[in-house]
Amino acid sequence: MKKLFPKSLLAIVLCCSAGIRVSAQNKDTVAPAPDQLPAAGLSLPLGNSQPQPYEIADITITGTQYLDKSLLVSLSGLNVGDKIVYPGGDQFAKAIQALWGQRLFANVAIYVTKIEDGKIWLEIDLQERPRLNNFVFRGVKKSETEELIKKAALRKGSVVTESMKQNAIGIISKHYADKGFRNAVVTINERVDTAQVNAADLVITVVKGGKAKVNDIFIIGNNNIADSKVKKKMKGTKERTRFTLYPDSEPVWSDSAELQENYWKTFGFLYPSRTLDQLDPYFRFKLFSSAKFNEGKYTEDKEKVIAYYNTQGYRDAVMVRDTTYTSRNGGVNVSMEINEGKKYYFGNITWKGNSRYNDSLLTRVLGIKKGDVYNQEMLSKRLLSSEGGDIGGMYMDYGYLFFRADPVEIGIHGDTIDYEIRISEGPQATIKEVRIAGNEKTNEHVIRRELRTLPGEKFSRTDLIRSNREIANLGFFNPEKIGMDPVPNIQDGTVDINYTVEEKANDQLELSAGWGGYIGLTGTLGVTFNNFSLRNIFRKETWDPLPSGDGQKLSVRVSSNGKAYRSYNFSFTEPWLGGKKRNQFSVSFYSSYQNPNAYSAYIYGSTLSNSAYFKVLGGSVSLGKQLKWPDDYFTLIYSLNYQQYKLKNYNYFNIPGFNSGTSNNINIKLTLARSSVNQQIYPSSGSNFMLSGQFTPPYSVFNPSRDYKLEAISEQFNFIEYQKYRFNAEWYVPLTRPKGSDNKVFVMKVAAKFGYIGRYNSRTTLSPFGRFELGGDGLSNFAIYDRDIISQRGYPVYYTSDPKQNQESGQPTGYEGFTVFNKYVMELRYPFSLNPSSTIFGLAFIEAANGYRDVKDYNPFRLRRSAGLGMRFYLPMFGLLGFDYGIGFDRIRPGSGMKDAAKFTFMLGFEPE
Repeated sequence: MKKLFPKSLLAIVLCCSAGIRVSAQNKDTVAPAPDQLPAAGLSLPLGNSQPQPYEIADITITGTQYLDKSLLVSLSGLNVGDKIVYPGGDQFAKAIQALWGQRLFANVAIYVTKIEDGKIWLEIDLQERPRLNNFVFRGVKKSETEELIKKAALRKGSVVTESMKQNAIGIISKHYADKGFRNAVVTINERVDTAQVNAADLVITVVKGGKAKVNDIFIIGNNNIADSKVKKKMKGTKERTRFTLYPDSEPVWSDSAELQENYWKTFGFLYPSRTLDQLDPYFRFKLFSSAKFNEGKYTEDKEKVIAYYNTQGYRDAVMVRDTTYTSRNGGVNVSMEINEGKKYYFGNITWKGNSRYNDSLLTRVLGIKKGDVYNQEMLSKRLLSSEGGDIGGMYMDYGYLFFRADPVEIGIHGDTIDYEIRISEGPQATIKEVRIAGNEKTNEHVIRRELRTLPGEKFSRTDLIRSNREIANLGFFNPEKIGMDPVPNIQDGTVDINYTVEEKANDQLELSAGWGGYIGLTGTLGVTFNNFSLRNIFRKETWDPLPSGDGQKLSVRVSSNGKAYRSYNFSFTEPWLGGKKRNQFSVSFYSSYQNPNAYSAYIYGSTLSNSAYFKVLGGSVSLGKQLKWPDDYFTLIYSLNYQQYKLKNYNYFNIPGFNSGTSNNINIKLTLARSSVNQQIYPSSGSNFMLSGQFTPPYSVFNPSRDYKLEAISEQFNFIEYQKYRFNAEWYVPLTRPKGSDNKVFVMKVAAKFGYIGRYNSRTTLSPFGRFELGGDGLSNFAIYDRDIISQRGYPVYYTSDPKQNQESGQPTGYEGFTVFNKYVMELRYPFSLNPSSTIFGLAFIEAANGYRDVKDYNPFRLRRSAGLGMRFYLPMFGLLGFDYGIGFDRIRPGSGMKDAAKFTFMLGFEPE
């Protein structure tokens, strides 16, 4: 024993110097900590403690179940036939480090199992870490679990390590901290899965706690910008609204260094010398809930604060320091210290390199004068902006696609900065190729004819933007996914333009049933093909369900409730007659029949003859031409219209002597319209104007000796005559900047409408046809006698049999209709979804309208007022669905509530007038 002890001790020392722990009698080893070199057990030959070279005769791997043993031998760096020094060599330490670095094992040990004739046999014993068989989340919702799995990157079958668990805890904690749960606690417990060999499950428990709320935001150093203005820029970090209660006496100031330090920690940088009791009344009364604290938004808000300072002339402003800490009530306090620096102003601005435009014009468009507050952001936008009205836009509209403007500071005099704007105009770019992609259904020529960017012409940014608008207004594509990508080639001074579109369903099916006024329950079946192709009508392979792709419109509609009422409508529109110019050609036919027996008892309290009816047969042909002056947003439309009305025992108009007979209405209508809205379904900018005049032949002028009023009323209305004028105006004004991936924006719609129908002279009687009706939803099925139906939410159709009420309100007795009307509308709109497959937006409205029996009764200030809320749903197959709940303020009577003055209206297919 005395002999062996020194040798064993020497072997242990030598092995420790190689970084391994020796176990001479057994293979038991202690698993090392992750940051320590793992243990190795070595069986040493007794009686031989001197280092000697050996050749590795064999290497065996034990303890593994899943891993390839030959691969593990290769990773260890030890190979059969290698020469090693034992004991005392460093090969074992290196092998252990290599295997441990794979992060696959809980313990690594190397044993010498045999030494003979200069050869050595080794055993590498590995303890594999368990594999992840399953994991569960506790304390979170199912929807949150799916998101956490993606973020934490937990995969079944992967090796469970401490590093994996700590990484998952960090990711999950940060995820909830970003959402405002700053005190979220995440724990991961590992448990053995007995159903699988060497498998483990992870139980991830999340205790979110309450969301951290911003209590107070303290700002110091802002000597020139008020706290309120700074906080206003922090849209993602808002402090709670509160009332402050000031103490009755002045607070006592303290010179205690200890108290000052205490308040520095408690309140950040505010009131460092007031005691807690003195400050408490200022912050005791908190009302309303504050905004949730979000670390990511807070970081963005700090950048916005400095950017705001820069726009106010403080270009040297910096955030000296900031901190967030938990307040006494559990909320989050934010403290910031700002160094504003000096306020700067613009000095002289000179131009260099400009040849297309002179200095004075560029200075006028730039709109920055000497002495204006320095604002680098404004200067950059005035030089080049996507919003228009900039210097770059002027150049690009004349083909200078390669234009560049570099503002260079050439002198700083105190607080004044002089600039020289160096312009590189470059060559005028000519459009070389125009490519279109994404149109799977619509033929390319339908898109190409709408483009303002044509090969061979000079590039124009305005034309590019206008082309986008024209494609969107086709209604065949998702307006949010229209792409325009100019690809300039400065070598030859050309530019290629690539347009991309995304088709959307736009054919519409109408299948509905509704209560049509006094007709009763009416069913409607209609179909509209908005991208029809007439030229392929005889090509069977193009039918799906009808030939499409040429941008034409075909509409067929049938309404009926049996014997009482039926109506047929057909229309066809070719937007480019001839294919070369925007000449819109339309033709339509319609027929309707109404039997009053279905509702005569309701109206008259009696039963009329079964042979009573009212028939309408009509058609129209129109041609619209796009104008170039005053601008190409204008369109002039000519239309020729004919309607024939046949009455038999029909007393609905309540005109003595006019219940049977035939009336003919031949008229020409001229319409001047201008539309600059950016899209059809949810316009966010632009306007619509329409002025029309509708004229029948002036039969009475051709027969000056004929006294029409001496004739029977049915004879007077044989060929009716009138002149009719309409004016509509609509404006769409965006109130906010676009937000989100689909560019949602609040929009204000303002509209004004006016109509008048009159006679050519006093010798004739104005017929009931062509007049105006007001009130209701504007979709009354029973109004089949060629009248303009002007809706007003919150009111039923203006009708009463009370002569006194008629006199007070300006309504006609019976149903003669109005000859003059005006209407004003204001709506605030916001889109909930701009997805082309389901566009949804809400609105709040106020309206004022009225109708008048005669022009002498017209009073534009005697209006019926209403207000309410509504929703619009645009579904490609059904068109526009609308619901409105309006309150008619002039329907409120003493003793009645608001509910009695409210009315719910529904619309289908189109927005009523």
